[in-house]
Amino acid sequence: MTSEWHEVPLRELVGYISKGIAPSYAEEASETTIRVLNQKCNRNFRISYGDSRLHDTLKKKVPPERYVKPDDILINSTGAGTAGRIAQIEDVPSATTIDGHMILIRSNGKVTQKFLGYALKAHQWEVLQLDEGSTGQTELNRDRLLDEIMINYPVSFDEQNAIVGTLESIDRKLIVNEQLNDNLHQQAATLFKALFVDLTPFDGTMPPNWTISTLGDATEMGAGGDKPKESSPVKTPLCPYPIYSNGINDYGLYGYTNDPKIKVESVTVSARGTIGYVCLRHTPYVPIVRLVTLIPDTKVLSAKYLYLYLRQLHITGTGTTQQQLTVPDFRKTEIIIPDKNTMDSFTETVTPLFEQIWANEDENTKLAEVRDALLPKLMSGEIDVSDIQL
Repeated sequence: MTSEWHEVPLRELVGYISKGIAPSYAEEASETTIRVLNQKCNRNFRISYGDSRLHDTLKKKVPPERYVKPDDILINSTGAGTAGRIAQIEDVPSATTIDGHMILIRSNGKVTQKFLGYALKAHQWEVLQLDEGSTGQTELNRDRLLDEIMINYPVSFDEQNAIVGTLESIDRKLIVNEQLNDNLHQQAATLFKALFVDLTPFDGTMPPNWTISTLGDATEMGAGGDKPKESSPVKTPLCPYPIYSNGINDYGLYGYTNDPKIKVESVTVSARGTIGYVCLRHTPYVPIVRLVTLIPDTKVLSAKYLYLYLRQLHITGTGTTQQQLTVPDFRKTEIIIPDKNTMDSFTETVTPLFEQIWANEDENTKLAEVRDALLPKLMSGEIDVSDIQL
């Protein structure tokens, strides 16, 4: 299928580029509010509305061209470590614009909008290097983005669409697996709530053979330590074990190391930043600063029960200038301990749900690796798309 290919600066393929607006925020939705995306919404090449806010168009109008459309390319324009992140929005569920910390890019028609999005993603690492300025005040250099990022593209729109179709099929499978996992999580959480919060099988009354304990008594609790001396930003044969921090992206994945600190199924809770972000860990890992770890006493509770119990709590920190969750305070948190038969039965019921979640996550890891390996080769013409069978 290989056709004629050209290599040009990004500028020659862009028909529209603009920074976002300075929003006039609103706290509640109304007939005059629209969603406004920001740099926190841009993760893993995709846009999430979870961190979006509301803008009141009555106080400040938004030009028609700055309303986000499906397949628009959005790039973070500011922020240390985030300037240069690329995403392409697939669905726009409601009227949406972007704030001044993002830029919007549309094709001039020489390439399809979707092809341009994937072409830019193939240059993600280079775009991340285009931020300039002092620490904490970095900003993406737009002229360098347009002039230094060189895009390869086939003249044939059929070939462009075939390349997009190959990459899009992988991305869609990733999304399907994520949606399946959301559903599996909801099933486990719903079952937990019915049994241990609403006490539905017990007419709303806690059985007399259940007890109330504390996290300090029911778990081995600790705080994450310093970053290991031996570490790698990517998984390698020498550093195969994940390092987790208090972040929420990729479950707090920070990097990899050679020697795990915790080797049993356990739970982590973020202690700074987004306090109370709870994760179930089922493979060996190393926790670092600002992360609390809880290893359950398996004689009385399982890690899966502990995880679901903590997920339904409103976990807060202490402190006036910067909130944090401390081990001494967290140890005092009460936890309901069902009788052993109920605990074992519940754990046995939800275990297949979590095993399927982990299998889907493993598949997504492999799919992302395949996509990321194919992306630069397809976008440079090194691989003929007709030779690929997925």
